[in-house]
Amino acid sequence: MPVGTAATVKGVPQDLLEELGVEILLGNTYHLYLRPGIEQVRALGGLHRFMAWPRAILTDSGGFQVFSLSGLTKVTEEGVTFRSHLDGSSHFFSPESAMAAQIGLGADIIMAFDECTEYPADETRTRASMEMTLRWAERSKAYFEDHKGEVPWGSHQEERAEQGSARRARTPVAPWSGETQALFGIVQGGMDLALRKESAERTVEIGFSGYAIGGLSVGEPRARTRDVVEATLEHLPADKPRYLMGVGTPEEIVEYANMGVDMMDCVLPTRAARHGLLFTSEGKISIKQARYAGDDGPLDPNCACRVCQRYSRAYLRHLYASNEVLAQVLNTLHNLSFYLDTMRRVRHSI
Repeated sequence: MPVGTAATVKGVPQDLLEELGVEILLGNTYHLYLRPGIEQVRALGGLHRFMAWPRAILTDSGGFQVFSLSGLTKVTEEGVTFRSHLDGSSHFFSPESAMAAQIGLGADIIMAFDECTEYPADETRTRASMEMTLRWAERSKAYFEDHKGEVPWGSHQEERAEQGSARRARTPVAPWSGETQALFGIVQGGMDLALRKESAERTVEIGFSGYAIGGLSVGEPRARTRDVVEATLEHLPADKPRYLMGVGTPEEIVEYANMGVDMMDCVLPTRAARHGLLFTSEGKISIKQARYAGDDGPLDPNCACRVCQRYSRAYLRHLYASNEVLAQVLNTLHNLSFYLDTMRRVRHSI
């Protein structure tokens, strides 16, 4: 899943995402809650209609961003008080309010509210955090079951949105209107394999449409990430989607898919692109380097994306060195294409 944090995959319009073959993208509840606001998106018909994206969307619960971005947080049994990274204003997220926000956004897949355990953390802290996440998972599910009919893409909301704008009628709303969202639970437990097993089994007992492995890629060694993923997957049902949050490189995507992971997201292809780091079949390329100034060859001779078919490394290097906006657009297009091609190869091999 490409990451579209603020209802946009930075630099790439939605029609090009469709051309690339993006089937589902990720939006971020924390950022959308702060700007433009959940009620604003709800009033405009939900996230699909707001961003003119007729395909699937997953929203995270905002928990990770609360812990990583807001700086000052206070965690209690009830929820998390945090300060906005935009203006310092105080806000509160609970399992219930995180569910309400995601129901208001109307994504297809939404995530239970969890506490992302920091790294490193001792066993006492890790267990306490895991237990909190399990209690929050039960509260998330209870609220969702009571309010799942309040999504903004029901028929009456759809009609109301279309009455005010002819353009809206040209942008298809999600075709599954009338169904409910899918709620996924999140497994925590830090780097402790026994706690991961317990968290997985107890999360499955609560019962969700799919299961995510959270709390990784938080600074731990890559080998440890792999061990935790492998140990956790054993305890998640094979007939439900298994989602590894926040990874990874193209090589890791292939490895984790081979281990049984069904879904992954990562800011790496888009963020790296904006800094001139490009993924190719011949390895990573830093297009900012002077060695590419006179290179008339394609970025990746084995890539069929529109960037590699049309532009030279020399031109891409020039755009980046000149700080042109087009550099970010073309770099992002290529990296997303490379990641999606990687996933297509995985599907083909299966």
